[in-house]
Amino acid sequence: MYRFLLTRQWVILTLIGLVLIPTMIELGFWQFNRHERRVDQNAMIARNLDAAPVPIEELTSPGHTVPREDKWRRTTATGTFDPANEVVVRRRTDADERVGYHVLTPLVLTDGRVVLVNRGWVASPADPKAFPEVPAPPKGTVTVVGRLKADETTKASGIKDLAGLPPRQVMLINSEQRSKAIGKPVLAGYVEQTSPKAEGNTPKQIPDPDHESIGAHMAYAIQWWLFTTAVPVGWVILVRREVSDRRAAAARETSEQPEPAHA
Repeated sequence: MYRFLLTRQWVILTLIGLVLIPTMIELGFWQFNRHERRVDQNAMIARNLDAAPVPIEELTSPGHTVPREDKWRRTTATGTFDPANEVVVRRRTDADERVGYHVLTPLVLTDGRVVLVNRGWVASPADPKAFPEVPAPPKGTVTVVGRLKADETTKASGIKDLAGLPPRQVMLINSEQRSKAIGKPVLAGYVEQTSPKAEGNTPKQIPDPDHESIGAHMAYAIQWWLFTTAVPVGWVILVRREVSDRRAAAARETSEQPEPAHA
């Protein structure tokens, strides 16, 4: 009765099921691991945002790579803004998903080194090649408080560092690139300014990162594992249905056979 399982159609169906089971198990663990990383990332961000700010010189230096555990760390930097070397970073959105620019202003520290300060978001002008209207930074010595971020790269961000951009416009916030342009040593990474507040909220300062949402990765993991159990259950149901259909067909053939003639 079960010899039909050796037919080409059923062999292919069974092999597909055997391939799907480990594949969906692996996809479930992939989503579960993403959930774990998101939870760990949220906890790290929360710790760094709650920690007392420390001087930027204790966290980074020129040529340094900001480690993951220091990202979003609250930090302070004291120096003088250098508006002459200020640039804007293209294709950045605000909380309302409006596309504009981030304002990147060098802050010259007392020792002559420079830290890049992201002062916030401004709207795009009508002419995309024109430099947007950006309020001047405070004059004199100022202490900036903000969140430490790592350098942006084309590989990590997926953003192409386009050539031929309008003057004073860049695609990435990268300390090495800005160091070459400014001609001074620049501390690795940059600071997202949270204090002092800009007058009139312009540039619009960047809000804290979302560190409460965990996404739907756990739900996706459970979904994949449920799909995994559905494969063998579905296979058994199909086999039983095939057996039932074959038995019914055999019974019909038996009932339709003519009775033997009696002498």
